[in-house]
Amino acid sequence: MLTVLAITLPIFLVIGLGFATTRGGLFSPPDMRIFGRFVINIALPAMLFTAVSKGDLSSIFDLSFVAAYTLASLLVVALGLLWFHRLQGRPLNRAAICIMGASCSNSGYMSYPIIALAFPERAASVLAMCLLVENLVLIPTNLIIAAVGRGQGQVHPLRMLRHILHDLLRRPLILSLIAGLLWSSFSLPMPEALGRATTMIATSAVALALFVIGGSLANVALKGNLALAIQIAAGKLLLHPLAAFAVLSLLAALGLPGLPDDLYAALIIAAAVPMLGVYPIFAQEEGMETVAALALLLTTTTSFVTLSVILAFLV
Repeated sequence: MLTVLAITLPIFLVIGLGFATTRGGLFSPPDMRIFGRFVINIALPAMLFTAVSKGDLSSIFDLSFVAAYTLASLLVVALGLLWFHRLQGRPLNRAAICIMGASCSNSGYMSYPIIALAFPERAASVLAMCLLVENLVLIPTNLIIAAVGRGQGQVHPLRMLRHILHDLLRRPLILSLIAGLLWSSFSLPMPEALGRATTMIATSAVALALFVIGGSLANVALKGNLALAIQIAAGKLLLHPLAAFAVLSLLAALGLPGLPDDLYAALIIAAAVPMLGVYPIFAQEEGMETVAALALLLTTTTSFVTLSVILAFLV
């Protein structure tokens, strides 16, 4: 248990520091947005580029990991459609927002710091693989479901996909991943000054990302549909890691190539962390930003317990 607390306690202490200093007035919500932009646009891309450019494709991407994470997440999407849309009768566009909260992890701000402490040699490659699945499969799938629910999916499907692809290619994380892969593929030498600069910037990613999570939650109001927020939180913290475990068990039962123990654990952790931090922003278009923010608050606070339990079995 001490090993588990050595991983989770520092994570949530930094989150708590961000929460306390923002709630106390030392920092403001606009400050958190600035810090957040630095993390997502500068620090994490620098870290990802540094790690990927130094490796080779075979050491960065594991097809079994990518397939298992994709299947587990899509299983959550399918079960979410059944639960939120078919059984509860919610409009498809609003159900899609609920499903996004249950199926899309906060890989940059949450799973990366945890995996960096538990399995430091795997952290960067796991982040790269998760980002690809989330940005190329999960987020577009949920946005398409929402668009279909609004009656837009049958009108301009190609335009919708083109818009999603255009948005992806503007994200620094995706651009840094592509740049790192190209750098590695051509075995380009890393200038010493560039290597030191990106490493210096990258070292700020973990602590500042966690600090931003806490600060961003400091002014989340405890209002909205609590019952629905609890369902979304349960889907993310319980159903998603269970789906990952089920998919891994199925692959093993079928005799397909499995994962090394550290990647196996990293995949479960990646599925077990709270939803992506910009979840309430995606929810705004459907008028669900308050329940999304409440679900984000619930998952982040409750994940200290759920992640500690999961890590106790994995580490």
